[in-house]
Amino acid sequence: MKKFAIPALASALALAACGSPAEVDDTTADTEAVSAEATDTGTIVDVASGNEDFSTLVTAVTTAGLGNTLAGDGPFTVFAPTNAAFAKVPEETLNGLMTPEMKDDLVGLLTYHVVPGETNAAALVQAINDNDGSYELGTVNGGKLTATLDGENVILTDAAGGTATVTATDVEASNGVIHVIDTVVMPG
Repeated sequence: MKKFAIPALASALALAACGSPAEVDDTTADTEAVSAEATDTGTIVDVASGNEDFSTLVTAVTTAGLGNTLAGDGPFTVFAPTNAAFAKVPEETLNGLMTPEMKDDLVGLLTYHVVPGETNAAALVQAINDNDGSYELGTVNGGKLTATLDGENVILTDAAGGTATVTATDVEASNGVIHVIDTVVMPG
């Protein structure tokens, strides 16, 4: 699995927590620089908006009215389909989901890609291994995704029996983590 290195909020917190008050005064500039770097990471929505490979996802999130929710405190784990993943969805279906009449279905689809809490790649692989090779994730929309391993790749199986491969992991955001997937998962 690929891993993107983006400055982590945890690094800023660890640095700030290391020193006594006198040391913090001496390192204020360094701590502020790390904190500013972590803040630059932005929310899940900010990170996705800053990457052109997620433009369809960002459009869908905006259309569904989920921007504020996914920019909230979280934490969230988002399995984010790329534009190429959305291109696998029949154009007629995708266009239909983007209409006001289908907003509830779009919200259901998008929230099926979101898991409450922050689960990094190492924790997910460990959970799969600890549970005899299969781990069930509860999504925000109430559905389930099943995570398994195929070699070193995490595979998600959706309610419809479709699969998506996690192609990049641990893209950090201030309110959670993003794992990139190559196929849109379907809630049923």
